[in-house]
Amino acid sequence: MSHLNPDSAEPHRWAMFIVLLVGAFLPPLDFFIVNVALPSIQGELGTSASAEQFVISSYAGFYAVTLITGGRLGDLFGRGRMFFTGLIGFAAASALCGFAWSPGALIGGRVLQGITAAIMAPQALASIQAIFPEAEKSRALGLYGAVFGLASVIGQALGGILIALNLFDSGWRAIFLVNLPIALLVLLFGIPLIKETRARQARRLDMGGMAFSVIALGLLIVPLIEGREAGWPWWSWLALALTPVAAYLFWRYENRLARRGGDPLIDPIIFREPGMGLSLLLALLFYSIGVFFLLFSIYLQSALHQSVLRAGLIFLPFGAGFLLGPLSTPFGRRIAGPYVNPIGMGLETLGLLGFAGLMVTTADGIPPAATPLSAALFIIGFGQGLALPTLMHIITGRVAPAYAGMIAGVVSSTLQLSTALSVAIIGGIFYAVLGSRGDPGAITHAFIVAVLCIACCLAAGAGLSISLARKSAAALKLSKSNA
Repeated sequence: MSHLNPDSAEPHRWAMFIVLLVGAFLPPLDFFIVNVALPSIQGELGTSASAEQFVISSYAGFYAVTLITGGRLGDLFGRGRMFFTGLIGFAAASALCGFAWSPGALIGGRVLQGITAAIMAPQALASIQAIFPEAEKSRALGLYGAVFGLASVIGQALGGILIALNLFDSGWRAIFLVNLPIALLVLLFGIPLIKETRARQARRLDMGGMAFSVIALGLLIVPLIEGREAGWPWWSWLALALTPVAAYLFWRYENRLARRGGDPLIDPIIFREPGMGLSLLLALLFYSIGVFFLLFSIYLQSALHQSVLRAGLIFLPFGAGFLLGPLSTPFGRRIAGPYVNPIGMGLETLGLLGFAGLMVTTADGIPPAATPLSAALFIIGFGQGLALPTLMHIITGRVAPAYAGMIAGVVSSTLQLSTALSVAIIGGIFYAVLGSRGDPGAITHAFIVAVLCIACCLAAGAGLSISLARKSAAALKLSKSNA
């Protein structure tokens, strides 16, 4: 692995880009691919409802709290080196998941997957920024962004196909073990190809801030998931009561570190920007749909008794919409300006309401009609894909360029945190409504309630986004009048 001269164009940059892109594809793929496998995992390992939630939320939660630190590790020690370190760790964690002998081992593997994914993923984006000249950078970043849409298309379907094929009698384990040959190919082609890059002025690690964030997140998510199943014992209430205390200590620590000239995980100065707190709240509401993929898979396989292959393929209209949404964002901005984000979230809300209405009007245990179901899923995916680029622009555009990298990391972490919280909270509501029943009618009713909860979150986000868009439009109008 050689070093890149920042003042010269890298002749093999597109070959390097392909290797980085394949590596960057693995973390989002492993978020989507696991949802369709959970009923199969429950059948073999005997996972409880809370364990199923932890399989999703542990990955998203540890990804969220490690992501900013992962980016700084690359700045300090070399992005290529940390990319391959994260990739090897991710492959090892995938092997642990694939050979898991108990729910605890599987959850432990998912925790390690989240941590190593957070080390690997930022290096891919930072390396792409470093190896391309300005004239090619937009094209490369656009293709990089499309990876996440592609993962949503392929993830659910690939999960269903791999489990249905049952290669070497692997069943659900194949969805994790498939990462091993992919990682090996990336290593074989990438090590001689990827050039080393570092930040000229790297920010130091904030291990104290990361520790406080892990504690605060654990105090919140563990009782929300485990408390219901355990009958809400005293420790669950104590943990929830201590969550704001841990969050306050985290914030005090970050402020103190910033005042002393350190490099806090989240610099408090960014919250001095008007509307920043509301913008991050919008990001939390935006990804509340993360739990939908888990619960829809349970509904398809447990209430409708669909095969795992069909359950995976049913998600394709959502993925197609999610791929097309970002392609429509530039056109949407020309027509609707800052209102593209609320339009996208509004489409998601309407799609979810139509989805819920479809289930209400369909008899229990009977699959909804394919055409309206596909249309609802496409609208949900298109709305999310349309809104996501604008959401990033809304938040990153509020800070000075010097803080753009930090706030991009904060936004990415917030979106992952939103997934973890939605699985804990809305997933908890689903299982609370379901209770001890497992008949198709009970599962359908619980799923409808959960879908309506997600729709409420997105509707609230759309309303908040309209408020932010109005302020943005007013500020733009004022700046033009003063010019």
